[in-house]
Amino acid sequence: MCMQKGVKDAVSSPTFSLINEYYYEESGQTRKIYHIDLYRLKDEEEAIRAGVEDCFYSDHICLVEWPEKAPGLFPPGTLHFHIDLPGNETRRLVISGN
Repeated sequence: MCMQKGVKDAVSSPTFSLINEYYYEESGQTRKIYHIDLYRLKDEEEAIRAGVEDCFYSDHICLVEWPEKAPGLFPPGTLHFHIDLPGNETRRLVISGN
């Protein structure tokens, strides 16, 4: 998604930083993509203290790894993308929304 949006920065998993921000231009405006990794968090309260909820309601794109760590924080209309591995050389993308 970052490549498709024209992000010029190197993209990597934010496992240790928790949230990475990437910038791209759209309709003459600078926009953000928040890449969030919740793996190290214990619960939703810890996610709130880390500022994750602010990202979710910022009107910017949020890509979240390990969303099951804070399921109650996602805003209405959130799309969930799951990649299943049904075989050694096969990937299946499952998209669901609330």
